[in-house]
Amino acid sequence: MGLPMARRLLDAGHPLTVWNRTAAKADGLVAAGAVRATGPAEAVADADVVVTMLADPAAALAVADAMIPALRPGTHWIDTSTVGPDTVRALAARLPEGVTLIDAPVMGSVDRAATGELLVLAGGDTGPVAEVLELLGSVTACGGPGTGAALKLVLINAAIGGVALVAESLTLADALGLPRELALRTLAAGPLAGAVGRATATGSHFPVALAAKDVDLATRAAELPVLAAVHAALTRDPALAGEDLAALAR
Repeated sequence: MGLPMARRLLDAGHPLTVWNRTAAKADGLVAAGAVRATGPAEAVADADVVVTMLADPAAALAVADAMIPALRPGTHWIDTSTVGPDTVRALAARLPEGVTLIDAPVMGSVDRAATGELLVLAGGDTGPVAEVLELLGSVTACGGPGTGAALKLVLINAAIGGVALVAESLTLADALGLPRELALRTLAAGPLAGAVGRATATGSHFPVALAAKDVDLATRAAELPVLAAVHAALTRDPALAGEDLAALAR
């Protein structure tokens, strides 16, 4: 996700310094004109705006440990990771005076990131970074710090649950001897149309392991028995961990 998002900023003419925990993943950006940093502190040392896209709370907190001491007063940090409001609060509590954090997780996969069509869910004061956020997609102002992270959990868990429901509906159709194409076509004509589209998508890449992480964040925040069952389905087969979420329906 970070690669197409960073390319949008680079293509818009912003000077860009990049760092990735897997160094080779930044090669394409460096070839296109970005500067490669050797670590998080070097990446942010001269930045007015910092954008992070990390896999989970542990990664976000670890990178923050290395990055935060190098942030200058007046820097705006946009975290687009899906880490939940508790982690956003923990990150904000570590900030030096004069540095602001905007939690801005996104809805959409790599295809929409590449075209600047993500749904950006922003918590906090977005005014100083509006131009950057708008390059990534349409921005929904959610309220104070942490509200973007909270709404992301609501929306992404509805999407994941929808895909899981489509997958089970197809299993039921198969058990009843119905053709898969018939089941998909008629499901897509009803309220599950969006879930069917995501369950059959081929241009997206949202690994099952990350979906499981997002459901785990939700079930830690509230008692959600349906999503608890979805989490069990997502983690049942380790071979699916790196596959796109649509693998559930296959």
